[in-house]
Amino acid sequence: MRLLRRQTSFDIDPFTDLLFNALLTFTFLFLIALLLLNPPAKTGIIDPKAEFMVTVSWPDNNPNDIDLWALGPDKNLVWYKKTNQGLMHLDRDDRGNANDTQMINGKSIINPINQEVLTIRGRPPGEYIINLHYFKSEDQQEVPVTIYMAEVNPVLKVVHYSTTLLKAENEERTALRFTLTPNGQITNINQLQKSIIEANKK
Repeated sequence: MRLLRRQTSFDIDPFTDLLFNALLTFTFLFLIALLLLNPPAKTGIIDPKAEFMVTVSWPDNNPNDIDLWALGPDKNLVWYKKTNQGLMHLDRDDRGNANDTQMINGKSIINPINQEVLTIRGRPPGEYIINLHYFKSEDQQEVPVTIYMAEVNPVLKVVHYSTTLLKAENEERTALRFTLTPNGQITNINQLQKSIIEANKK
């Protein structure tokens, strides 16, 4: 016995089905294109573009001038006259109270924070030496200087934290020494003293 197929309102011919699928695909691709042209803003995300950050700080409102000196592999030396050598960069030369005054909306504002920051933007293997130099004393007092080093890539990790006491003007102290291995790992963290200022100052 032959069965007759009854046509219903739900039957769709192949051409209409093809047209519907093509329209659906076009709409999907259009939405993807819009998202790629206008990606959502990422607020509050900081990309430091660095592997390590070394921060040297001394008490707020202290008038004295402390300098950070850094000697890296291949004898790359960073200090206030050479702020960018190799992959090391000294972000700011803080001179105590000497350069802490700023004009904001016509008012003189004093920034009390004393801080110098060194960024290392790669992992060249070899030894790194971070020294402190008591460049100029305004009050002839001892200055406690804190050194903080963090690995910032891929996640923030504190590598070293210590305080060194600088007793008099022109004193130089090694605050931190470490070695980066060929695979970028930190080893041999110490504070063995080594002068780098007089031998390299030009």
